[in-house]
Amino acid sequence: MPLPSLGRLSSRTNLKAASSGRHRGAAKPADDGVVEDKELTSYLAALAPDADNESTGTGKRFGEAQVIQLRMSLIANQQLKDIAADRDISPQALAQEWILERLNWEGQAASLQDQRQSDLTDLTDEFHFPADAFDAPAVGRR
Repeated sequence: MPLPSLGRLSSRTNLKAASSGRHRGAAKPADDGVVEDKELTSYLAALAPDADNESTGTGKRFGEAQVIQLRMSLIANQQLKDIAADRDISPQALAQEWILERLNWEGQAASLQDQRQSDLTDLTDEFHFPADAFDAPAVGRR
């Protein structure tokens, strides 16, 4: 006698599939209607953009902050973890602190550079000649 194919109905034997795709003892879904998943709804609401960006406390958004991923070598990543462990903070917090400090330093350096450039232009001697001063022929010496 031929065996039926698993997962298919056989037209000759009219047998059901050997497996319905469910685990033994798995709870069957309730057929009493649609049940709202409050956790999923809350999660999707948190992902939705807000018209009013909140700045603290609710865990939704923090101003206009964005997530940036950094790809680091294994050695650099281990160094970051070691230094963060010594300072008793997370590696992410340490990296963020360093980046913000560097951006602040770069901004101050650029500001000082601009100030120096403006000071230098104020100190240079500039001569202004009348526009028609060189129109006349040069007088030769004897």
